Amino acid sequence: MQHIKKLAGETMVYGLGTIVPRLLNYLLLTPFYTRILSISEYGTITELYSYTAFLMVFLTYGMETAFFRYAGSSNNSNKAFTTSLISLCSTAFLFIIFIFSFSHPIADVIRYSNHSEYIIFIGLIVAIDAVSSIPFARLRYQNKAKRFAVLKIINVVVNITCNFLFFIIFPALIKKPEFSFLSAVYSPDIGVGYAFISNLIASAVTFILLVPDIFSIKFNFDAKLLKQMLVYAFPLLIVGGAGMINEVSDKFLLKYLLPKGVNAMQQIGIYGANYKIAVLMTIFIQMFKYAAEPFFFKQAGTQNSKAIYADVMKYFVAFGLLIFLGVTLYIDIFKHFIDAKFYSGLRIVPIVLLANLFLGIFYNLSVWYKINNLTKYGAYIALFGAAITLIINFAFIPQFGYMASAWATFICYFTMMIVSYLLGRKFYCVSYDIKSILIFMSSALVIFFINNQIHIHSFILAFSIKSILILVFIMIFMFKEKIKLTDLKI
Repeated sequence: MQHIKKLAGETMVYGLGTIVPRLLNYLLLTPFYTRILSISEYGTITELYSYTAFLMVFLTYGMETAFFRYAGSSNNSNKAFTTSLISLCSTAFLFIIFIFSFSHPIADVIRYSNHSEYIIFIGLIVAIDAVSSIPFARLRYQNKAKRFAVLKIINVVVNITCNFLFFIIFPALIKKPEFSFLSAVYSPDIGVGYAFISNLIASAVTFILLVPDIFSIKFNFDAKLLKQMLVYAFPLLIVGGAGMINEVSDKFLLKYLLPKGVNAMQQIGIYGANYKIAVLMTIFIQMFKYAAEPFFFKQAGTQNSKAIYADVMKYFVAFGLLIFLGVTLYIDIFKHFIDAKFYSGLRIVPIVLLANLFLGIFYNLSVWYKINNLTKYGAYIALFGAAITLIINFAFIPQFGYMASAWATFICYFTMMIVSYLLGRKFYCVSYDIKSILIFMSSALVIFFINNQIHIHSFILAFSIKSILILVFIMIFMFKEKIKLTDLKI
């Protein structure tokens, strides 16, 4: 239990760097964008950020995890840091040259011929964030979670501030003669492009703030170590690339697979906005992953590591199910974070929430191939999942639209979870408490379906009943685990 409390504490601290920024985006930018932009314009943001997520995987190519792996096993963690950083800087520089050279042809291919500047903005954002990923990984390795959190929060505050300046303040001021000088830095023609410019400014500011961390040690490049890291990381690149196919390919496949009579950008906008409502699950998984990855590697050599991994899984699933119930039971509250014109897509929210919970379970299960240098199996599983995603999307988007994409995500992550569990039993058998996990999942689903049968017009009464249902789930968990309130102190 002590290890669970330690991991929970670290997860909460890293959450300050993950959940606070994401919540700021959730509480401010998502309502902001969905209200000031048209559905099609929001579709543009959704689609292009999908490409950003995909490119980020390829520009980091698994070096974060490789850094943790070799910083822990090497006598000189600084060497692992500087070697991986130099590698990422080199590839990011080459990527920027490529983007500036071919921005127009790329824009033509993805049907943004009139906005090749979007390609440049996206390219610069990805390059800067890729280089910043290793200094952030080092902060995690050094347990400097507070500095990690502060820098992440600064990034989002700058991003939000710039968005409000470009979309609200400057457009209002530039109409006044005394503020005509703003035309030197603001042009209404850029429009939705200011969302990407704001992100670019935030990424640049964050990188500048990381410079003292980067140059706090002497650079020591080791070509032999880099080769070892690349061999270890390459399967993780495949895992990440396939994972991004699973996670974001539906956003741009909708554009090409929907029938000609359907406004594809509107469908992408509706899908992307409602996908955002499920962001609490994504945030939880991300903050857990930040804390758990170094935690798992550190526990790998201990005597009771497998028992610890099993306990972590059980508590992770229980908390994830609590998030699922919280969002779905209070959907009448959460839906107000997007504009009413997007409500037609609310039905995807429970599907996406469960899909991401399965993904989180897969991350937990992945310990078997990461600590045993069997990352190639992670690549195989991810490629299998990507194939499922693509097949379902290509087969059913023309008929069912974004609902096909939501179910593709669900089926993909569920399948990956099952396959990883079965392979893990063969190569690194952890005795997970499957019985308890199934009880928690069954309880949550029963509560979810009971709630769907309740139709009460009184908000206060409905809120009270939903709260009671969630308390029932918590009581089931505490009773099953024999947990007292005094045991919950971290």
